[in-house]
Amino acid sequence: MAASLARSPAPFPSVLGLASVIPVVVIDDLADALPLARALVAGGLPAIEVTLRTPVALDAIRAIADGVPGAVVGAGTVISPVQVAGALAAGARFLVSPGWTDVLLESMRASGLPFLPGVSTTSEVVALLERGVREMKFFPAEAAGGTAYLKSLSGPLPQARFCPTGGISPANAPEYLALPNIGCVGGSWMLPADAVAARDWDRVETLTRQAAALSAGGTCR
Repeated sequence: MAASLARSPAPFPSVLGLASVIPVVVIDDLADALPLARALVAGGLPAIEVTLRTPVALDAIRAIADGVPGAVVGAGTVISPVQVAGALAAGARFLVSPGWTDVLLESMRASGLPFLPGVSTTSEVVALLERGVREMKFFPAEAAGGTAYLKSLSGPLPQARFCPTGGISPANAPEYLALPNIGCVGGSWMLPADAVAARDWDRVETLTRQAAALSAGGTCR
């Protein structure tokens, strides 16, 4: 599914259907945007969440959307309607927030883009289900209870599905992906700081290939 979506700018209904692993990217230097995204796509992870944590983030989204065939670039750390509008204008194809309010939720919904609002408690999950949202980001995953917490939610709330992020690594990603209510995981382990600083895109691609081998069910493809 990820490959077919990446060939076309057409809308798609679910972030969780893009890939089993979504790289969570912080770009400090705009010059890194294109080679970094190309390494991720070449390694088999075309869905790229660029977090809105740096001054160049929106420009990086625009550059990737325009310059990396095969990339499905989205905006992460979205916390305001202004950021929703900026991400949409920059060419983002999905939105991810660390938490949500009704104002933010309605703004993301009105954008027409698929989105993952962030939750960390059962009450937040139930509130989103009341509002017709069934796909969510679980953040910060490890600090908020990890796989044990998510497994406990699958019984009373089987209709909710999650992309956990925060503390996900190659060691625990398979445990998350084995859970029935997990559609994908988000993480940045394929982008170690020293590799990005050295612009070692070959190493990034190698680590990305290893991450791309993970699939739902906790196994390798």
